[in-house]
Amino acid sequence: MPSPSLPARRALGAAGLLGLSGVALGALGAHALKASLAARGMEAVWATAAQYHLGHALALAALAAWLRADPDHAPGLRWVTHCWTAGTLLFSGSLYVLALGGPRWLGPVTPLGGVALLTGWLLLSLAARRGRRAE
Repeated sequence: MPSPSLPARRALGAAGLLGLSGVALGALGAHALKASLAARGMEAVWATAAQYHLGHALALAALAAWLRADPDHAPGLRWVTHCWTAGTLLFSGSLYVLALGGPRWLGPVTPLGGVALLTGWLLLSLAARRGRRAE
């Protein structure tokens, strides 16, 4: 089998980094930061951040498999990788910072990340429906 395409490698690389950081941050919230998060009433916020973080890491791994199996979809699906990566950083990242008592002006960043995540899912759906590039 030929080596994976650049879009497949990028999606898999993003999946690996998001998976690694998602597990680490999830464990941090469940153990080392548990008392601090509970005192602020932010346990559920941290858990939501970790859930979306890890969910999109897994989705990126699946996307990488699709890109490897069907490189013809790569040009349009690279935007899915960008949307999910940026969306996870903005959505989960802002929730992590807010849960730790970060500045409240970060609150509006969370929905921007959510929009990026939704856009990635829409692009994925369009690519699957069309059976060709979703550009």
